[in-house]
Amino acid sequence: MARRLRPVGLDFTESAPVRLAFESVMAAPPETVYRALAEEVEGWPGWFGAVVRARPTHGGAGREIRLRGGVRFQETIVAADAGLLRYAYRVDETNAPGLRALLEEWRLAPAGPGPGTRIRWTFAADGPVAFRLALGGARPGLGRSFRGAVRTLDARLAARRWTA
Repeated sequence: MARRLRPVGLDFTESAPVRLAFESVMAAPPETVYRALAEEVEGWPGWFGAVVRARPTHGGAGREIRLRGGVRFQETIVAADAGLLRYAYRVDETNAPGLRALLEEWRLAPAGPGPGTRIRWTFAADGPVAFRLALGGARPGLGRSFRGAVRTLDARLAARRWTA
């Protein structure tokens, strides 16, 4: 059964009871990575292993996400700024138990000389104490999932030769 979550804003990445952040570096340039994240939503299942379906909703202002295991999210995009290389969304409705609020933010920056990208994914959540403890324990798995997704996305973008 789907439940409504507490709506949160971008500041939740700083105030959430649970904040998990992961970083990696990609060979693809930031603009190309941003496009894959924010504009090619339906492509997420091809590179993020946990995602089995992704589609934009509300004219691109939202997303519908389905994960392996049957978890579903209805999301609102709260930041899609190609200039700042920032993409963030909050979950408005889910069937995941225990979750009260969730916001995910992707921040991109040039990785130094050359076209590479430093990518930071912040997972900010709230729920009961047992949920918070479980999420803290899930940190290593989320980190592996993130790093695998970044490697797969980078390989896919390289195969496209970093073109639009």
